[in-house]
Amino acid sequence: MRQLWTFGIEQAKSCIFAVVIFSTLAITQIIDVSFIHRYDFILIICLITQVLMLVTKRETWDELKVICVFHLIGLALEIYKVHMGSWSYPGDAISKIFGVPLYSGFMYASVASYLCQAWRRLDVTLEKWPPTWTVAILSAAIYFNFFTHHYIYDFRWVLKVATILLFLQTIVYYRVNHRTYKMPLVLSFVLIGFFIWIAENIATFFGAWQYPGQTASWQIVHLGKISSWLLLVIVSFLIVAMLKHIKERSASY
Repeated sequence: MRQLWTFGIEQAKSCIFAVVIFSTLAITQIIDVSFIHRYDFILIICLITQVLMLVTKRETWDELKVICVFHLIGLALEIYKVHMGSWSYPGDAISKIFGVPLYSGFMYASVASYLCQAWRRLDVTLEKWPPTWTVAILSAAIYFNFFTHHYIYDFRWVLKVATILLFLQTIVYYRVNHRTYKMPLVLSFVLIGFFIWIAENIATFFGAWQYPGQTASWQIVHLGKISSWLLLVIVSFLIVAMLKHIKERSASY
């Protein structure tokens, strides 16, 4: 129980950025922020949180760089998906670009923030990591499939099988109170994807965005979305892992 408690605390600390975002969504849904557009207010809170995390050293400069990369990747995907009608942001905002508020990129960045912090706090190491070039190709294929499946065949199941085959032997090691545990990397993808799907239900309930079926009233996000979040988790983890792997190799020279 002591180990489980410590593990939970470390996970909670790693989720600070995400908790701030979802708390802001909840508060602004209940309380009307009349002096500023809601989406703009959320963006300001995200920026202030990011600065505070750096100042208090909850986050490192290297982690900030990774988060910025994810913000841009996420924002590009959001602009495209909103354009294709996959979901929408009905509220007004000064900080909207092509119908997408800038704060939306921070929701993707919060996933990267969690991965980076959990990696550091739990002293994560990987065993039997496949060649980096294969990981880079898989990451690119997963990301671009989010764009191309609107026009050609959706390769998500092919990509999932490819992920399982590529990382079938990869093991994640993590430490809690100086004791080492391990789990298959593929299992960690599934678990993180499931919890993000739960977070997505919370986010849509508080009006972070709307799917077409939620315009009249809120309803639970389709279970099929776990599949999309699973792929997003995979590409997020792979990018973070590649950057850390490259940095470790550079440091060893």
